[in-house]
Amino acid sequence: MRVLVINPGSTSTKVSVFDDETALFTKSVFHDAPVLLQYRTTNDQLPFRKQVVLDLLAEHNIPIESVDVFVGRGGCACSQPEGVMVIDRALYCDTRDDKGGSDHPAKLGVMMAYDFALEYGRPAFTLNPTNVDEFDDAARITGIKGVYRRAQSHVLNQKGIARLHASKLGKKYEECSFIVCHIDGGITVAAHRNGRMIDGTEGAGGDGPFTPTRLGSIPVMEVARYLETHEPQELEAMCSRSGGFVSHFGTSNADTVHSLVLAGDEHASLVWQTMIYQICKSVGAMATVLEGKVDAILLTGGLVRFDDIIDGIRRRCEWIAPVSVYKGEVEQEELCFEVLKVMRGEKKANMYTGRPVFSGFSWD
Repeated sequence: MRVLVINPGSTSTKVSVFDDETALFTKSVFHDAPVLLQYRTTNDQLPFRKQVVLDLLAEHNIPIESVDVFVGRGGCACSQPEGVMVIDRALYCDTRDDKGGSDHPAKLGVMMAYDFALEYGRPAFTLNPTNVDEFDDAARITGIKGVYRRAQSHVLNQKGIARLHASKLGKKYEECSFIVCHIDGGITVAAHRNGRMIDGTEGAGGDGPFTPTRLGSIPVMEVARYLETHEPQELEAMCSRSGGFVSHFGTSNADTVHSLVLAGDEHASLVWQTMIYQICKSVGAMATVLEGKVDAILLTGGLVRFDDIIDGIRRRCEWIAPVSVYKGEVEQEELCFEVLKVMRGEKKANMYTGRPVFSGFSWD
């Protein structure tokens, strides 16, 4: 069975083709911020990202007509439970319209998979989108009645890495407590306990560490002052596309910024070290969520290719729990292998309900 896996991120589009569990190719195409900022909205990127997918298939001489099932990373619809989900018209429309209240490029995976599936008469699925919600209620409450923190993170890779590490410990994921840090164009840090992500930073919502593309947590009054001279749309873009490195240096290319660090640039060095510092603060917060009972701190994502990021986190956090590093991601394999189980009748896919996992408390 031939599976096309489409995985759009904040700075890249990653594409794989599998024949059953065998990868024919996997390739990630980097998109620097100035390229993506040509598009007013994330949805406007759709034709550009589609062409990237088609060009990669052509480059590897794989006709799109030969694909049996389309799989796309997802997010931005109403919050969902974990697992494989059928991409139908309702999920497509709510994803397109950001019914979940966030805007993340992962949404384009669902949109592309649906479009291709419709055109070629094939099924389409997604798995563990960015808005899987397993939060404890205490993680939701804020100091404003009716305003709640949302579950928005790199669920797909975080859960994949957590399951992988648990197996190395000879345990099930559901038996472990981990802090998982996905560190790439977007950064999220989450507390995993007994197979659930019970709390975590909302990467594309102005929460947690700043990143190559995101502004991270900022005191509310500073945001209010910023909005006195800027449009709300500018701030919204900085949550997911034009904050962090892009704001400081005009690029989301971490290699470019790191080269400045190595050259002794004072601005770049302080920004780089502060990003690491903020990741560590989030790790510490998640350690308290887990009451100090942490089996491991897991580092994953594209930026853990930089040794100074790993070393900085180890120095500040290894007293909490052992730090293990998984360079890169397992998202492509997770997307393919779990969908293959559904196609073979070994697992059942969820259907999108259009209702969020959490819609408020009884007193709302």
